[in-house]
Amino acid sequence: MPTCFHLAYHVRDLDKARAFYGTVLGCQEGRSTDTWVDFDFFGHQISLHLGEPFPVTNTGRVGDHMVPMPHLGLVMAMPDWEALAARLQAQQMDFVLQPQVRFAGQPGEQATMFFLDQCGNPIEVKGFRELDKVYA
Repeated sequence: MPTCFHLAYHVRDLDKARAFYGTVLGCQEGRSTDTWVDFDFFGHQISLHLGEPFPVTNTGRVGDHMVPMPHLGLVMAMPDWEALAARLQAQQMDFVLQPQVRFAGQPGEQATMFFLDQCGNPIEVKGFRELDKVYA
């Protein structure tokens, strides 16, 4: 198994977290207690604990956009990104930044989208045609 990350952060409601991460995003639930739940977040482990989410501001300048900071991010192969974008659009996701391509024709060209979980935690998902260009 390749190395994966583990990230733990707060959510206000575990049932809403289960609905969002499990049903909307399609992540498989792992272990849980009365105060936290783990998910397989596209091959990585996230642990959602009851509490107040971290403060977020739109202070990250990327190209012509100001994006939520801090945020959780994920990099996917383009076909997987396209499938997730279509799934979220079909579910009428309220995007912070609509699915789009940025840096077109440049090194590091990528597709991106930003959205919030049910507690306001921002998530960015990037798609690359060539995953070896992530750091280009």
